[in-house]
Amino acid sequence: MGERKLTAPLILTLVASLFFQIWASDPLFYESFDESFEARWTVSEQADYQGTWKHSKSDGHEDYGLLVSQQAQKYAIVKELEEPIVLKDGTIVLQFEVRLQNGLECGGAYLKYLRPQEAGWTPKGFNNESPYTIMFGPDKCGSTNKVHFILQHKNPKTGKFVEHHLKYPPSVPVDKNSHVYTAILKPDNELKILIDGEEKKKANFLSSDDFEPALIPPKMIPDPDDKKPEDWDERAKIPDPDAVKPDDWDEEAPMEIEDEEAVKPEGWLDDEPEDVDDPEATKPEDWDDEEDGEWEAPKVDNPKCEEAPGCGEWKRPVKRNPAYKGKWSAPLIDNPNYKGIWKPQEIDNPEYYELDKPNFEPIAAIGIEIWTMQDGILFDNILIASNEKVAEQYRLETWKPKSEVEKEKQKAEEAAAEFKDGLSGFQKKIFDVLYKIADVPFLEPYKIKIIDVIEKAEKQPTITIGVLVSTVVVFITVILRLLFGGKKQPQAPVAPTASETKPARAAENDAAATTEEKEENGKADDASAPRARKSRRET
Repeated sequence: MGERKLTAPLILTLVASLFFQIWASDPLFYESFDESFEARWTVSEQADYQGTWKHSKSDGHEDYGLLVSQQAQKYAIVKELEEPIVLKDGTIVLQFEVRLQNGLECGGAYLKYLRPQEAGWTPKGFNNESPYTIMFGPDKCGSTNKVHFILQHKNPKTGKFVEHHLKYPPSVPVDKNSHVYTAILKPDNELKILIDGEEKKKANFLSSDDFEPALIPPKMIPDPDDKKPEDWDERAKIPDPDAVKPDDWDEEAPMEIEDEEAVKPEGWLDDEPEDVDDPEATKPEDWDDEEDGEWEAPKVDNPKCEEAPGCGEWKRPVKRNPAYKGKWSAPLIDNPNYKGIWKPQEIDNPEYYELDKPNFEPIAAIGIEIWTMQDGILFDNILIASNEKVAEQYRLETWKPKSEVEKEKQKAEEAAAEFKDGLSGFQKKIFDVLYKIADVPFLEPYKIKIIDVIEKAEKQPTITIGVLVSTVVVFITVILRLLFGGKKQPQAPVAPTASETKPARAAENDAAATTEEKEENGKADDASAPRARKSRRET
């Protein structure tokens, strides 16, 4: 039979078939929270769970989600599925969005995929003991910062369920934007964890390197009944029994001795105390000697000791004793009876079993059971699918548009913050220049007024440019007066308010008008004494 040629109709048929396979694979479960959750989700009635769930919009969007509305509370809510979802055959994708609108300092934002109620739980009694198959999602508190993936797996030998934790899980994003978490369970025992569609962790369910404890127990274990023999010596080194303390070894010698070569400094005031009564202290008027006892003035440093090398009784300083050796101990030698560190002998593990694939329990409900110190946690677009492409399509349609808006807003806020920081640094440089201008000698008659204006501007940074222009105008006016002569003197600039700041042209007009004032006003300014004030630049 000849090879089949890839004609245009055949290519279209293949593409259409692939497209149909993707879209024919509807999600096994999907919750958008477009409508109120109250008719579909059951809030736990357990006494510990007092947190209030709300149907709320995501900040800055028209999209709704399930909101954690109170701080420092426990929350529990559950959604029963119409039919249990079997995880043993094919691919399963678990996906949901979380937005930590107020950040997350201490709390969880994970989902629990619950086993059927025959395992011993009810929706209204849902709590932290309710049996689940998988727990997946962010958790952060103190040193804990991880995207959990925990599998409760049944040991076929004992019938007990054991929690198996993913080793080295990814960290929780630290911002306040929407993030989508995806766990892909493959039929070849592969697990992939995605955050915002990007792979962050790949693991194998049957690998002891990826889960703790391993799903497959060790074949051999230490014998719990084995005991260490009484004569078992684990000491690698022992004190030399033949060693003898040297005759000149003095164990009583002190570590430090007085320095016999030290000499009392000249001028030392032996008869003066280091502390004296405060001469300015007076006994309070309401002091009662009978009830309060005899009043004593508080102590202050003796002023005579400030100029002297010291006061009070002089004592020689101490120094290290060259004869000090400490307590003698025999040197160590190899222990001839050393047998090594004792370990119990190993026996066959009665709980060992072989496994080709994990024995996943069915998922019959989705629950959120958390304790958190922060509010503002918003859950949205919870999805269970059997096709990775379906999950990807939902990410693109539901999460991606919100994420792009939030990232643009975040960039704008960061840019504004950088601009503000840069402007603050620029303003500081301007003020430094203005203070230097105020120190120019020929502006001495106006120094106090100029500094007054600058200090007002420091309290109102928005008028910095106006003050700069005004000060420069005064500076230039004085220079022109010195160059071309004249008796008129300019007035010092007046700080404009934030709402009255004028552009440079208006400031120049004001300065021109100032130079045309009457000579009497200028003389009056010279005659007036500058008011007393404390300025950081006043000389």
